[in-house]
Amino acid sequence: MAYSDDLNKASRIYLPWDKLNGCNILITGATGLIGSCLVDVLMLHPNKKYNVYASGRNKERALSLFTKYKDDEAFHFFVYDVTNPLDSNIDFHYIIHAASNASPNFFSTKPVEIIKSNIYGVINLIDYGLKHNLRRFLYISSGEVYGEGDGRIFTEDYCGYVDPTLSRSCYPNSKRTAETLCVAYSKEYGVDTVIARPTHVYGPHFTESDNRVYAQFIRNVINEEDIIMKSTGNQYRSWCYVVDCVSALLHILLKGERGQAYNIADNSSNISIKKLAEIIANLSNKQVIQQDPSNIEKIGYNVVTKSIFSTDKIEKLGWKIESSFIEKMISTIQECKKT
Repeated sequence: MAYSDDLNKASRIYLPWDKLNGCNILITGATGLIGSCLVDVLMLHPNKKYNVYASGRNKERALSLFTKYKDDEAFHFFVYDVTNPLDSNIDFHYIIHAASNASPNFFSTKPVEIIKSNIYGVINLIDYGLKHNLRRFLYISSGEVYGEGDGRIFTEDYCGYVDPTLSRSCYPNSKRTAETLCVAYSKEYGVDTVIARPTHVYGPHFTESDNRVYAQFIRNVINEEDIIMKSTGNQYRSWCYVVDCVSALLHILLKGERGQAYNIADNSSNISIKKLAEIIANLSNKQVIQQDPSNIEKIGYNVVTKSIFSTDKIEKLGWKIESSFIEKMISTIQECKKT
């Protein structure tokens, strides 16, 4: 199935879409991997009666991604950096906060900016929402909040270990703080907040600066190169196709319980980084070559050895995954070749 077919199918899933009727939906980080897919699914919904406001820092990238919506009165884009207060007079009834730099190279070179983005973003957006009729705030956190576990499958009530003295911890620890901010705003100010914890998400339309392993591997095969793996690849992960992730986000937005966090993962895609590299290489008739990483690359690496998620909680909202990991990776590679 083509990526466009996946988007159309996601836009027609059975949900209480009528909750969005007459509403303005703000998506921050709309030019990123998850944000852009979310915009597409919302815009493709056949009976949409809402406005989609997409924001991001890169106007040129937005024009490239969303040209198809330029004549649709329901779509709006504006440039916005979430580290600054939002200057607008629009009532955003639903805010989906997807703006966060998740690229490991920035964890090693811009850790202060990573922390500011994750913490200030929640503060600025909820403070705005408090004055502009916010109904629900969906925070897209990360499975990295679990840190290093003890071998168990991660459930939403588990809290693993993150070393606060490592600059690499700028990402998981600021995500943890951002989640606590959501809960604190809910308790103190009555804000309706829900939290999503996606695992390692893959798909097309990742940014040029994204150097997560799946993005590097796909770039290699798109450029007709062998895959370069700069680790042993023994880390074991849950993965999730971006369209499945967006489907889960919509379930959380429209059916999730206030104040709750929900894991997002595809339990049929629990594999090591080495296995991921081999699958992508085999699909493209390439080889996997191991190289030593640079010192800067080492700093940005996720040191967690095993990160497997329970999805029992979100499945109780009616969310489910169809089709195989191989089919989704083929769709991803084919879509990347188009762009």
